[in-house]
Amino acid sequence: MIRKPGNPLRGRAARIRARRRPAASGRRFQGPLAGIRVVDLTTVVMGPYATQILADLGADVVKVESPEGDVLRDIAPMKHSGMGHIFLHHNRNKRSVVLDLKQAAGRAALLRLAREADVLVYNVRPQAMARLKLTYDDVRAVNPKIIYVGAYGYGEGGTYAGEPAYDDLIQGRVGLPHLLFEAGADRPRYVPTAISDRITGLAAVNAVTAALVCRGLSGKGQAVEVPMFETLAHMVLGDHMGGRTFEPALEPFRYARMLAPHRAPYATKDGYFCVLVYNDKHWRSFFRLIGREAMFDSDPRFSSQEARSRNINEVYAFVAEQMAMRTSAQWRKLLREADIPSAPLNSVDDLIDDPHLRQSGFYEAMNHPTEGMLRVMAAPGQWSASPPGALRPAPRLGEHSVEVLREAGYGAAEIRAMIARGVTAVPKGMKPEE
Repeated sequence: MIRKPGNPLRGRAARIRARRRPAASGRRFQGPLAGIRVVDLTTVVMGPYATQILADLGADVVKVESPEGDVLRDIAPMKHSGMGHIFLHHNRNKRSVVLDLKQAAGRAALLRLAREADVLVYNVRPQAMARLKLTYDDVRAVNPKIIYVGAYGYGEGGTYAGEPAYDDLIQGRVGLPHLLFEAGADRPRYVPTAISDRITGLAAVNAVTAALVCRGLSGKGQAVEVPMFETLAHMVLGDHMGGRTFEPALEPFRYARMLAPHRAPYATKDGYFCVLVYNDKHWRSFFRLIGREAMFDSDPRFSSQEARSRNINEVYAFVAEQMAMRTSAQWRKLLREADIPSAPLNSVDDLIDDPHLRQSGFYEAMNHPTEGMLRVMAAPGQWSASPPGALRPAPRLGEHSVEVLREAGYGAAEIRAMIARGVTAVPKGMKPEE
């Protein structure tokens, strides 16, 4: 049988929208994932980054927090306790409900949320989910079509399974600090961004969306594992398996260009500038620009991609020598006219004030109900048919506890009793009826 082309999510999403009551606030979700509900049991960066992307794309993401809240709430700077800057950037467009999953009533409430959800994402170790009696088997008993995604340190099939993992530890285990040392750093150093968390978060988004497509075609839910170590190892070895790709191994054992001593912003007469003279066209233009046009054909180190890759240290050293002869402004003008890829060396402050980002709509001003005016980053990219809706601010701890529990079928008296027993909570000053 030939399957008609179409969106495998469309029919499922329409049925979900039809059967669900609208949120108590009257909130409407817009974007390519509108109609998909995600139960988010994640904390810190990796998981919240993934679920924030899903929320930006229109999914109804219900962030389930412990009574203490996501630890990321407490990373300074902040105006008010529990609303740290990184939390604000990774938890917008979500609804926060407090549930103490160590209490039977909290677990029961979570399973009630999962019963009407499409996806459950967690980033604690699987052993912790087992202790909470929230394994895949536990959750699919109430919702056989659930997409159950675990993003954590190490795959369950290996020696390191069950070990604790944070971004720095994974960076170390996949060799990133050592690669920086090999490339000329004075000592091994971590990449100064949570790269392991964010790359694994992106992998988790891929897993969720692929599993939803699969369910749309097959009607079946599934459990998916997204391990940090294997995900980052895949990235690092994609560049640096090098000669060990082959049996027997060939030299070099690394991607030499990535470790070349001069692979860095080049020093100019008055600062630094970034340039990548890469393909044959670029090199011919570069030699023409510096008045040595014949060198492309006469010097065998430069005359082909393979030759340059085998002599990369000398090639980059030659460029470094040339770059030192002019100012950054001079190089910017010359390289742009020659259509050779180049860019200025920015600081993070320069990036925040970058005119392109400002003009392209990358930043949005958001008035947070407790934190005041915020500068936030819009979801990158454009959608012609299903654009994401307006951004909503990151929630206070338990801001939507009552709303979400009502949607799950709890009555007002039940919710008040759950608050009294510490099973759930609402922000200070908020009445349980709100």
